[in-house]
Amino acid sequence: MKIQERLKSPTPPFFKKLRNIGIILAATGGAILAAPITLPSAIITVATYLTVAGTVASTVSQAVVSDKKGKSE
Repeated sequence: MKIQERLKSPTPPFFKKLRNIGIILAATGGAILAAPITLPSAIITVATYLTVAGTVASTVSQAVVSDKKGKSE
């Protein structure tokens, strides 16, 4: 299966929820990083990890497809 076919295929419900959670994490981390005020370095570090983890979770979850054919093939 090519990557274009995989990304266009339907995503299972669990991974849709995981993708949405990843988007929320990435958006939260990005909002904290873009804040126009000076924040402690610990908060900046946590926001960076949130952004990376959210982006990875969203990307991986989008690439998962359900196997309708079963294990017989």
